[in-house]
Amino acid sequence: MHEGQSHGQSFAMLAPSFRCPTPTGRGSERYDVFLSFRGSDTRKAFADHLYHGLVKAGTVPIFVFRDKDSIPIGKEFGSQILDSITWSKISIPIISENYASSKWCLRELVHMMDRKKSMSHTVLPIFYKVKPSDVRYLEGKFGEAFHSSKKRFDEKDIHEGQQALSDVSYLNGWESEKIADGHEGELVEIVIAIVLSKLQHDFQLDVPKNLIGIRDHVNTIRKWVDASASDVRMIGIYGMGGIGKTTLAKVIYNELSSEFKYHSFLSDVQETAHRNGIPHLQNLLIKEIEPTECQVSNVDEGINVIKSRLKGKKVLILLDDIDHMSQLNALAGEREWFMPRSMIIVTTRYKAILDQCEFKVDYKYELNGLDEMHSLLLFNRHAFHMDNSSRDFEDISRDIISTMGGLPLALEVIGSYLYEKTDQEVWHDVLEKLRKEPHADVQDKLKISYDALEDGHKEIFLDIACFFIGKDCKFAIYMWKDLGFYPSQGIEELKLRCLIKIGDRGELRMHDQLRDLGRNIVSQEGPLEKRSRLWVNKEASGVLMGKTGTKRIQAICLGEYHPKLGDVPADHLQTHTNEQFKNLQSLRFLQLRRAALSGDFDSVFSELRWLQWEPNLSFSTTNLHLPKLVVLQLSKSKITEHWTGWSLIMEAKRVKVLDLQFCEDLTCTPDLSAFRTLEILSLQFCKRLMQIHPSIGKVKSLVSLNLTDCQLLCELPEEVGELVELRELILDITRISKLPTSIGSLIKLEKLSAWCCSLIREIPSSIGDLQNLQHLIFDQSGLEMLPIAIGRLKKLRTLYLDRTKISYLPESIRNLSSLQELHLANCLELQSLPELPSSLTNLIASSQSPSLPQLSCLSHLEKFSLHCCPLEYIPELPSRLLKLCVSYCHKLTLPKLERFKYLEELVVWNCNSIERLDLSRLNRLKRLDAIGCDNLVEILCQDNFFLKVIVMYGCKSIEKLILPELHCLKELKARYCDNIVEIRGLDSAEFLEKLDVSHCGSIERLPDLSCFATLKEVNIHSCPNLLGVEDLERFTS
Repeated sequence: MHEGQSHGQSFAMLAPSFRCPTPTGRGSERYDVFLSFRGSDTRKAFADHLYHGLVKAGTVPIFVFRDKDSIPIGKEFGSQILDSITWSKISIPIISENYASSKWCLRELVHMMDRKKSMSHTVLPIFYKVKPSDVRYLEGKFGEAFHSSKKRFDEKDIHEGQQALSDVSYLNGWESEKIADGHEGELVEIVIAIVLSKLQHDFQLDVPKNLIGIRDHVNTIRKWVDASASDVRMIGIYGMGGIGKTTLAKVIYNELSSEFKYHSFLSDVQETAHRNGIPHLQNLLIKEIEPTECQVSNVDEGINVIKSRLKGKKVLILLDDIDHMSQLNALAGEREWFMPRSMIIVTTRYKAILDQCEFKVDYKYELNGLDEMHSLLLFNRHAFHMDNSSRDFEDISRDIISTMGGLPLALEVIGSYLYEKTDQEVWHDVLEKLRKEPHADVQDKLKISYDALEDGHKEIFLDIACFFIGKDCKFAIYMWKDLGFYPSQGIEELKLRCLIKIGDRGELRMHDQLRDLGRNIVSQEGPLEKRSRLWVNKEASGVLMGKTGTKRIQAICLGEYHPKLGDVPADHLQTHTNEQFKNLQSLRFLQLRRAALSGDFDSVFSELRWLQWEPNLSFSTTNLHLPKLVVLQLSKSKITEHWTGWSLIMEAKRVKVLDLQFCEDLTCTPDLSAFRTLEILSLQFCKRLMQIHPSIGKVKSLVSLNLTDCQLLCELPEEVGELVELRELILDITRISKLPTSIGSLIKLEKLSAWCCSLIREIPSSIGDLQNLQHLIFDQSGLEMLPIAIGRLKKLRTLYLDRTKISYLPESIRNLSSLQELHLANCLELQSLPELPSSLTNLIASSQSPSLPQLSCLSHLEKFSLHCCPLEYIPELPSRLLKLCVSYCHKLTLPKLERFKYLEELVVWNCNSIERLDLSRLNRLKRLDAIGCDNLVEILCQDNFFLKVIVMYGCKSIEKLILPELHCLKELKARYCDNIVEIRGLDSAEFLEKLDVSHCGSIERLPDLSCFATLKEVNIHSCPNLLGVEDLERFTS
């Protein structure tokens, strides 16, 4: 075992980056793997085995394209297949005896080989019962099949097909008869392993794009990892909260993941164990390594399953934020549980866990704070929104950061607090207060921002810290508003002070250091019965069972997992009586997880505003009086529309939020007529819901109705039209086939979404009456036409129609005077475009027409994308354009670009007719992408002072790239540009960070790399003619 010695400094995060391995939503469909095969040879055998093996492989879903429908001979090759190849990362052609007899298969192969040459696309051929030499020279039965069929091919298909067959025959692939003596099962396993390794980068954990001071830590740990023995290994990273342990562990995990087929990341172990129990974590680990329906119910059973399932697998596991020995022992207790060369990474705040665990940690690494240089850089970016301090504040900035011990979180919070504070007295007050606090007590430093909050905003902060991390912000706002805390202002203030963040789905987020700060503030209020909030089940239960509660208690969380007993069975729920609650006269928040209430609650919950409850089906409560309740959450419960508790619940006359998400036994909504003030009704993921009760029309106050993923719901009642206050109606992924005509009565509706509603063919004309509608989302639906009445939607701002079957747009669309975004990507049946409204700022268009309407009148247009159009010329565009993107427009000639003086981004993708790009006078251009433009011979740069990124893939004809005076250039990628010989002027790019000229077989020279002080990454792979690159060794060591 090796032990680190207070290793250096921490690092800081600047901009988050998120990835998720799913197909894209709007726009083009993306796949991980494209399978190409001759159906008559392999569809029901080898290709089918490989397909199902791929989709079930690994710990993250692999999205595989497989054409299920035969294509009649003579039918035009569909652009959707070309797109699927283009947007796939890997293509696997299964080349069998009759493969070349299909024009369809040959065209797929031609496109695969083209993509391989022009961009980062991998082709993995399988020669199924044929020899590569027969494929190359068209001999044997393979050749006979081709020659006997080519009379049905045109000359272009014959020539390109022969070349593609020759090219693919030289690639490293697999001959089925030479792998395991022709045993196909083993070949499938080999192919899957290679695919997983190549896709590993796309399945990596989310880490910020820009990190300060991390590389040295990574290198130190990697040196030990790379040099260590072949046994099972464990790395322990420890340090205080907020120091960056998790991010460091994620970076190491990502760098190692390509070496492992099986991997698992368990985040926030201590919080998950507290809320859901250790068996829940064990189930997560087991399912990520080996997807199964098996559910363990206690720790001992979980240990046995982990040992049996993982023993024969080489695994990479990251256990984040372990805070108790029992967690580590239950998830990775002993070395013998795992196959040799497995790697376990653990992060913790408590070094004692690493010292005492049964596994015997091999390497311990302590992460400390940022050094002064990196601390100042991070502080400046939050306090001044730049890398340098304002001159008048340089000295005091250094004094302030000297008090923080290099903790990134403290630097961000204090820096954000001081942003735009121009009075130096305020800065000196902050400095004085910081100096009075103990240097190591980071929470007290963070408390400075808390102390600056108004009283109501402090209450909001403490509520979030104790209960609402991960909760929907809009739900909580209803409670805080009812309590007079001014939540809209408070949430904004907390965000500005970096005390909270709002997630992509509107959920509240808070750093664990700040969470602990809030909980410690509450803990210091006194003994349990005198604290305002009780969030630990054992403590809250103790107060109730002892009947010691007082009116100081405002919020309680009950009925959570008990680490010794496990989840309480449904027929043995913890029951709480009215007597236990009678002294809690100020209780405003109550969470009951798998707990029951018993007794007369007539006046017990008189102040309760929020009730979160998973009630039992039998109901023994009487007089459940809830006069001030505004949020009622019954989500994830087993209740049905016949639940006996509805009658008492409906006595709560002030409820504004009813959350029934994941109530999977609900087939019909209950009679809702009693909820006269209800504003939000959430029914997402009610898988068995088939009917909305007609009483919905009586809930006149309803503002939001969300039915996402109610997959059995086929219709909306006409009574929905009576919801005169409704602003949001979400019908995504339902089986609804028709919108009621009464929808036109929803006069306040602002958003209507029917994404992926494949059965909806049309929208009723009454939609024209929705004069407040702003967002209309029907992409990937079955929509075939729009009503003329759509032109009456004067406030409509966004219209998403991607991947619909619309063949034309009504002329009335020009009357949409507020429309800003119109998305028509991959509308392959759209014949033409009418005159469009001048208000558009973002237009994504595809059309089968050889012409477009006049676009110069779109005076507000900032982003224009053209996809798969047979145009030769783009009509005149407005000069204020910021982004221009053209793709798969093979006849297109670009307009003169010099008139687009505001253009910031230019994307040209697979447009073979474009020979020259003149960027002269594009003074504001920041990014250029030229991909797959085979005939592009020249890119002329001049006066492009702000150009930061140039990306070129597969531009085969260009020989010289001249880049004069590009002082701001940070990234240059010129890959697979076969004929490029040199890049001139690059040495003027003094801020260059990334240089990639890989697979440029003709390039001969690069400037001396030592002139690039900021250069971090260099890739010159497969550049055989490139010699004598000076200072290259600092990027290869």
